[in-house]
Amino acid sequence: MKIGIFSILPDVIADPAVVARHAEELGFSSYWVPDHIILPSTYDTEYPGKGLEDKEPDYLWQMPDPMIALMRAAGATSTLEIGTAVLLAGERHPLHLAKEVASLDSFSKGRFHFGIGAGWCREEAEILGVDFDHRWGQIKEAVKIMQSCWTDPETEFHGKYYDFPAVRCYPKPHQKPNPPVYLPSIIVGGEWSQRVFKRIVEWGDGWLPVVADIDQIAIGMRQMRDLANESGRSDKKILVNVLGGNGQWRTRKEIDSFVDLEVDQVTLWLQSRDVDGIRKEMDKLAADLLA
Repeated sequence: MKIGIFSILPDVIADPAVVARHAEELGFSSYWVPDHIILPSTYDTEYPGKGLEDKEPDYLWQMPDPMIALMRAAGATSTLEIGTAVLLAGERHPLHLAKEVASLDSFSKGRFHFGIGAGWCREEAEILGVDFDHRWGQIKEAVKIMQSCWTDPETEFHGKYYDFPAVRCYPKPHQKPNPPVYLPSIIVGGEWSQRVFKRIVEWGDGWLPVVADIDQIAIGMRQMRDLANESGRSDKKILVNVLGGNGQWRTRKEIDSFVDLEVDQVTLWLQSRDVDGIRKEMDKLAADLLA
C-alpha cells in the first residue's frame, strides 16, 4: 500500500518543489494539493467543516493554482506521483482543463492523479459559471468531454452545458487511456451516498473517502463493489485513496488496518505550513510509518 502526503496550502512558504523532493527522498509515494480558484468575501453557504474547526480557515482563499503547484512538484522529482484532492472541475471549461491535465501528465511521464469535486460554496460556484443545483450533471458532461480529448483525434460535443463542433485537443496524456479520475465522499448520517458510488462505477476510476472510522472504508468498498457487480462491471478496478483529515492515520496500527483492507493508498494531511516544519513533520511520519 502507498502512503502519500497532502499539503493544504502549497504556497511559496511551503514550496511544492522542496516539499515534494523531500517526500520522494523519504519514500512517500505521492503529493496532493487542494483547490479553490476564489472565495467570495461574503457568502451565505454554510461551511461544511463547521464543527471540526472553530472558524472557517484562512487557507480557503489563499490556495495557489493546483496545476501550477503540481508542475513545480513534478519538475523537482522523478518518481513521486502527484494529484489533486480535489480540483473543482465545474469551475473551469473542460477543453481548457483537458489540455492542462494532459500537459501535466505528459511532462510528468504519467504521474498525475485527477481528483475532482463539485464544490460546496454556491456563491463561488455560480461566479465561475456552475449550475450549482445540478453541478454533478455538469461535471459528468465535462468528464465525458475530457475523456474524449485525451483519447480521440477530434472531439465534438452537444450537451446541456457544453456545445461545440469538432476540435483537436493536444497533447494526449502519457497514461493510457487517461490519468485516473477520482471522486470524493464523506459519510453523512452513518450512510455512504450511493450516488457517488454510481458515478465512480459509471465513469470514474477511483474513490477519495474521508472517514472517522476505518470500518467505514470496508463498508463503502463492499457497497461499491456490489454496485459494480450489479452494473455488469465486476472486472472494473476502482482505486481507493483514503484522505486523512487533520491529524488522522498517523500510527502504524492504523496503516496496517488499511493494508488489511487492501486499500491502494492513504494520504496524510501535513499540519505544518512552512518548509522547515513540513520537513520535520515528514521525517517523523517516515520514521513511524515507512520504516
